[in-house]
Parts: sequence; C-alpha cells; structure tokens
Amino acid sequence: MEKAMEKASILMEALPFITKFRGKTFVIKYGGNAMAKADLKTAFAQDILMLKYIGINPVIVHGGGPQIGEYLKKMGLESKFIGGLRVTPKETMDVVEMVLGGLVNKNIVMLINKYAGSHTRAIGLTGKDGGLIRARKLDIGQYFKEIGEFIPTELLDLGHVGEVEYIDTEILKNIMNLYIPVIAPIGFDSEGNAYNINADFVAAAVAGALKAEKAIFLTDIEGIKDKNKNTISSIKKEDIQKLIEDGTITGGMIPKVKACIKALNEGVKKAHILDGRILHSVLLEIFTNEGVGTEIYQ
Repeated sequence: MEKAMEKASILMEALPFITKFRGKTFVIKYGGNAMAKADLKTAFAQDILMLKYIGINPVIVHGGGPQIGEYLKKMGLESKFIGGLRVTPKETMDVVEMVLGGLVNKNIVMLINKYAGSHTRAIGLTGKDGGLIRARKLDIGQYFKEIGEFIPTELLDLGHVGEVEYIDTEILKNIMNLYIPVIAPIGFDSEGNAYNINADFVAAAVAGALKAEKAIFLTDIEGIKDKNKNTISSIKKEDIQKLIEDGTITGGMIPKVKACIKALNEGVKKAHILDGRILHSVLLEIFTNEGVGTEIYQ
C-alpha cells in the first residue's frame, strides 16, 4: 500500500504540469551519452512518447558527431575540429549527410516507433525535406567572437559548415498533428549546397520559429555550474553573460548556453540544459517540482 501511495503521489505531482503544457510544443536536442547507451536510448524514446500521449508536441533535433567520426575513419578521412566545429570539406559533407540524414536519423525514428502505439509514429527529416532549413555558410568571425575564442579567421575555411538562415515551419506544423518530427541538422542554400550545422543552434532556431514552450538540450553534464561546481537549477537569461565573463561558464558550454539565449530571444518561454545520462531526465525535469537540470528563463 505504501508503494502504491508513493506512485499516486508522483502522478499527482505531475498533474499540474500536464494540464499546463497540454497542446504546447517542446523542441528537444538529442545527443551525447543519451544517444549511445541502450538503456538511455530506450528511456528517451519512452519519454518522447509519453509527451505525445499526454498532448504535448515533441520535436526532436539530433546530433551525431561520434558516428560521423567513425565513418570518416572507415573511409580514410580525417576528423579535424576548430573551435568545436568540424571542418567539413565537400567529401566530408557527403559523409555527414549520409550518416546524419540516413543512419542516425533513421535509427532514432525506428527506436521511437519500436515503442509507439498504432496512433503515434516518428518521421525523419533533414533540412532539405520540404525546404525545412535554409542555411548559409557560417560567419566564422562572428561565431568565434561570440564564444570568446580568437582564431585568425582570414586564414580559415571550415568548408560546408553552416548557420540557419530560415526555418520553414509549415511542414512541421502539418506533420506534428500526426507524427513526431526527428530532424537531422543539415541545411541547404539557394544553390542547393548542403551544410553541416551545429545541432544546438538548429534546435534553437526550430524552437524559436515554432514559438515553442520549451527548448530542451540533453548533455553529458548535470547543467550549468556555479563557482563552487554546484548545479544551478534556475537562472535568468540576463545572468548568463555574467557567468561567461567571469569564467564560470567556459568551453563547450558556451555555445550551448548561447543556443538557449537565442531560443529565448526568439520567443521560447524557457530553455533547459539536462543531464542526458539520467534515465528519464526529460520527464523528471518537466513533471517534477525539483527538476534535474538547469532552466533558463526570460
């Protein structure tokens, strides 16, 4: 009886959140260990289906860096990174498109569909499908300025590394009525050139274009840390820059918090950075009072 009462209490704690978020859109960036370990992959698929079943519209944007690196190695091609970005010449872009838009994307779709009922299915997309993601070559000078790194950009060409220019939401709005969109971060320009885009920034752009309730970023750390290495559970958007300037937020976390700020600036209500190594971290963050990561709010 005690265990039953505990389960009932958990359900009752979730009820106000279910009521509040029903009919809303959540954009979830899926990557890191959550994509690599079998139990975490299963938990993620179940979390996404739970959101859909209770009336929330989940949209997934995924990464796939390790998988790309693995296939480049098999093909005798070098993986080179500058400022956290993969140098992507034409031959590498072909592999990126094949791995992200094909292998990784379809594996995620099949994982979700494996646990789905007859009325819910995932469907895979790249930026080329329906003209979803219009892109341009990344302004590397601006990018490195924003993340606080000095790179001699006049000597640098990252190849087919892009940034989002425009998200055409019409295709997503039509699909979301019946399916769960799973988006590979590949865009294209007016001449048909494909671009490899940071998945965090694609997730932010998609969330902003859809005016999503939440943008959720799964990572391999607990969230944003303070000076004493304690996880910050909630923080104002305006306070993020201070933590960057005083060196509290550094390295690979900077582009991620910048993506959160971009999403908030474009109309998203809240952004969340979660530890994807925790089973059911998405549900725990959204449907419990404590949460398990960092939320960033206006």
